[in-house]
Amino acid sequence: MVMAMAVMLVVVILCVFMVVGEASLSESDKILKLPGQPPVGFQQFSGYVTLDAKKKRALFYYFVEAEVDPVSKPLVLWLNGGPGCSSLGVGAFSENGPFRPNGQGLVRNEYSWNTEANMLYLETPVGVGFSYDSSNSSGYEVVTDAITARDNLVFLHKWFLKFPQYKQRDLFITGESYAGHYIPQLAELMVRFNKKHKLFNLKGIALGNPVLEYATDLNSRAEYFWSHGLISDSTYKLFTSACNYSRYVSEYYRDSVSPICSKVYSLVSKETSRFVDKYDVTLDVCIPSVLSQSKIISPQQVTERVDVCVEDETVNYLNRRDVRRALHARLVGVRKWEVCSNILDYELLNIEIPTINIVGSLIKEGIRVLVYSGDQDSVIPLMGSRALVNGLATELGLKTTVPYRVWFEGQQVGGWTQVYGNIFSFATVRGASHEAPFSQPERSLVLFRSFLKGNPLPDAF
Repeated sequence: MVMAMAVMLVVVILCVFMVVGEASLSESDKILKLPGQPPVGFQQFSGYVTLDAKKKRALFYYFVEAEVDPVSKPLVLWLNGGPGCSSLGVGAFSENGPFRPNGQGLVRNEYSWNTEANMLYLETPVGVGFSYDSSNSSGYEVVTDAITARDNLVFLHKWFLKFPQYKQRDLFITGESYAGHYIPQLAELMVRFNKKHKLFNLKGIALGNPVLEYATDLNSRAEYFWSHGLISDSTYKLFTSACNYSRYVSEYYRDSVSPICSKVYSLVSKETSRFVDKYDVTLDVCIPSVLSQSKIISPQQVTERVDVCVEDETVNYLNRRDVRRALHARLVGVRKWEVCSNILDYELLNIEIPTINIVGSLIKEGIRVLVYSGDQDSVIPLMGSRALVNGLATELGLKTTVPYRVWFEGQQVGGWTQVYGNIFSFATVRGASHEAPFSQPERSLVLFRSFLKGNPLPDAF
């Protein structure tokens, strides 16, 4: 009922915009050049799309056209998770965008996803990054998954008014982590909206290390911690026999976490250590950011394309006035740009509502789905995602069309994959973190390329 009401509200909002219309404003959002940027041959745009008539709520986007022949390439929307973390700072400037900050300016990312597609990065929901809500002077209201999905749908429609040439382009939505909630719910609204108004040419979604069913995703942490030597045998036994990670959020809200579970969580935290990045358990931490949500890479694996402290440098770069000016960005209600919002009030109990069932409904509608997992992530471990994918494929009656096997990037194993019914795929990215395109950019680009083309991952080098 709530989702149906949300769809009706969105239809009303978008129909109003269709009648009123909006001039193509893409040229005013064009980026002439970012400070410290090396020369490139593709166009970049960034700016705001307002969500309401009074223009008090707005989402910030960054868009980079494909390096070669953008007219023939699909449009890809990228969303980071959190909830409350920036697709600009994380996705675009730390993972799969065309540039990486290096302390002085920007360097090229040779494994940028805009080698394959036109990439659109959205800072969502309002309150994240440069996006803002100035309608309530007393602070931000509670944001829910339903509100986020509705706002993202309105954003896309109004963005197409700015860039009408992309309206009928093949559209894919990709992202990671809590985008396992954002993306399926947005895609569901798009499918429902399309039944009355043919607007979105949605072809597929790709979900990296996604939160799909909290009970399965979170409870698989115990096995991951133990199998990788991060916790003791005794803590593992206590963890699996006495506690249910999947109820932690609601128990915390009710102040009803049992003493035994509190003890287990304390032991897990102590034994895993704050000097191990839970998002990439095999890699060293960036010491200046050890207490932050840094997603880092070890000194032994650093090359000219990867910076161990990229989060710190991204924060510094995006808080420069000349950079904000070039991006047509402004700070509203905050003093500085942050990687993850500290003003957003998100309804965290939404995390316990499964979205794997929505993924199933999308598959029934003919939308291709890829779920992929960086195999060094203990936050949303691969075993939980794999179990959910296999269970959904069985429920939908999808037969295995590509048996579980290795796939290759160059002459090295890139990971493992399995395909169901040629529409539903699972893949691991070998050696990758929670943010696979950051820690394994080459392998992630191979994965992305195959996903866009609808091809199985390479089975030989």
